Amino acid sequence: QVQLVESGGASVQAGGSLRVSCAASGRTFSILAMGWFRQAPGKEREFVAAISRGGRSTLYADSVKGRLTISRDDVKNTVYLQMNSLKPEDTAVYYCAARFRSALRVVPDEYDYWGQGTQVTVSS
Repeated sequence: QVQLVESGGASVQAGGSLRVSCAASGRTFSILAMGWFRQAPGKEREFVAAISRGGRSTLYADSVKGRLTISRDDVKNTVYLQMNSLKPEDTAVYYCAARFRSALRVVPDEYDYWGQGTQVTVSS
């Protein structure tokens, strides 16, 4: 089993920055890829970014490229999402996900474990 706990969500103004974190515990040695997804009210969960073990490979949704950066610390078993130049359309609950396979994926069903989410609200 793997437990994922997100933190760092907050309310910020447009143009601001925020970093959210996701701490993993349990069978962390089995985690290869990790990802961030988000879900706004009334919308489906969408892919934001993913990162391989060791951080050598990353993948981003087109809507966040150049503004959001995913990183991970495998010693601390933590993955981060640095969010800059935030826009109101970034408002959502942000979820961390873990995968026991190495390939980076954008479909939620490809991930094995999920956190409970952290709310990010961007006001104009």
